[in-house]
Amino acid sequence: MSLPPSDQEKHLPFIAEKTDTDHEQINHQFDLDPADIAAYAPSLRGRKLTGAVAFVAGTGFTLLGYDQGVMSSLITGNQFEASFPEVVVEASHPNHATLQSFTIAIYEVGCLFGALSNLWVGDKLGRRRTIFLGGSIMMIGAILQVTAFSFAQLTFSRILTGYGNGLITSTVPTYHAELSPSAKRGRMHNSYRIMMEGTLIVVGVSIAFFVNWSSAQWRAPIALQLVFEIIVVTCIGFLPESPRWLVKHGRNAEAMAVISAMEDKPPTDPEVQRTYYGIREAVAVETSSQGSLRELTTGGRSQNFRRTSIAVACQMMQQLTGINLVTYYATIVFQRLGLSDVNARITAAANGTEYFLASFIAYYAIDYVGRRQLMLIGTIGQCIVMVLLAILGYINNKPAQIASVVMLFGFNTFFAIGWLGMAWLYCAELAGLRTRAPTNALSTASNWTFNFVVVMVVGPSFNNISWRTYIVFAALNAAIVPVVYFFFPETGGRSLEDLDVVFALAHITGEDPVKVSLRKDVPLAGSREADEILGVSTGIQYHHTTKPFPLSSETRTPV
Repeated sequence: MSLPPSDQEKHLPFIAEKTDTDHEQINHQFDLDPADIAAYAPSLRGRKLTGAVAFVAGTGFTLLGYDQGVMSSLITGNQFEASFPEVVVEASHPNHATLQSFTIAIYEVGCLFGALSNLWVGDKLGRRRTIFLGGSIMMIGAILQVTAFSFAQLTFSRILTGYGNGLITSTVPTYHAELSPSAKRGRMHNSYRIMMEGTLIVVGVSIAFFVNWSSAQWRAPIALQLVFEIIVVTCIGFLPESPRWLVKHGRNAEAMAVISAMEDKPPTDPEVQRTYYGIREAVAVETSSQGSLRELTTGGRSQNFRRTSIAVACQMMQQLTGINLVTYYATIVFQRLGLSDVNARITAAANGTEYFLASFIAYYAIDYVGRRQLMLIGTIGQCIVMVLLAILGYINNKPAQIASVVMLFGFNTFFAIGWLGMAWLYCAELAGLRTRAPTNALSTASNWTFNFVVVMVVGPSFNNISWRTYIVFAALNAAIVPVVYFFFPETGGRSLEDLDVVFALAHITGEDPVKVSLRKDVPLAGSREADEILGVSTGIQYHHTTKPFPLSSETRTPV
């Protein structure tokens, strides 16, 4: 309700004085011009902005899932085999099992090179332009796949498409994590959104199974991915750049405008200022050392080597669980269990649908149970299922085959709970600001490397040792459990900058970072205590009084 004219005139001096005071505070505290901040304000704010970011990121991961699932059901189709007889496995051509695996796995080689190239281009181009570049390359690759008439063209186009996907998958988790609201509210929302990306991977897998089961030619299902690619390439241009990347490159006013839009609050709001200050704090820590890939091997307060190693191991272990035995070979596995070609495709589609539904368990449990606990629950469940599949494979009668089909549904459920979106979320949370792009590039490259290894090995393995393949994956899952328990810190409930404080405090006190991550008394990033732990001084004046943290004898690094 508006004020009467006389009251408006009475309050105008107060409003003008308050506005001037707010502008002076921004100028004095952060050395930013409010006019510059206003000029960079995104057109979307609050939930609309975070929803748009989630939509684009989710579409990118739906594309990943679709590409993973579509070849699984294409590879044994009559029309595909007629076009590419090199993939037909017959007694007279036993080596075709390797070529069949190669046709699927060569996509991962492209993804690997795409992820590794992000080590050099990721921080130079920024998150948005890297995603745009990856989507554009995927569109070219998809067109070449659709028009393929030779095995050589199919192979090249799959490598090219994979290269674009490697750029996207090594950038989207970072972009999504960095464009999240403040720590108190955003951690839960951000983890939900990134876990939903994992769910959308399964949506893509499910769509792939259902689309290919129709009577459409094999080229149509491959062409369908262009829809997702066009959405990503078009929509990313309407979204803002990551505020972390902007601060890192000296574009502070633009960063403040993006943070203000994310929070849907003015730049003078304390929560907006604390988030901005926390990012400046992280930049101050990271810019105190030389900027190069060698930083990934450093220790000290930042603990970059430990964090990078954990991220690489996390993505490696996601693949060694054996999930792509089901994702890429679903139709073939079900045929080996005695199902007809049509029934195997129906069961594979049902398996993908159940996979999608199971992913919602982690979506809702992620911030209540914790990252570590969900990974441990999922891994233990996967190990048990693999042991049971080996036993049932040894028995190998009709009831055992039916039970094996049920067990494969169970494996998908445990993987969806513990690893589907978790690996992408965990690695995006774990890395420090300065090394976030190269760390995510390396961890994603690790994912694609072991994805390639598993996909290449599974086909020949089933041909040679049959059900004993399940024993291998049971042993790998058993080995993953102690690694997660003893070496993976808990990242839940903290902002990206808070984790810098966790690792710095662990280094200073000599404690295990896993134990420090489980403590409730670690200071929040952006506080005076966090500055003391990180050993930095950003030059920003505090407007609250806190008790100095008892580590102030350490030298601070000014911005």
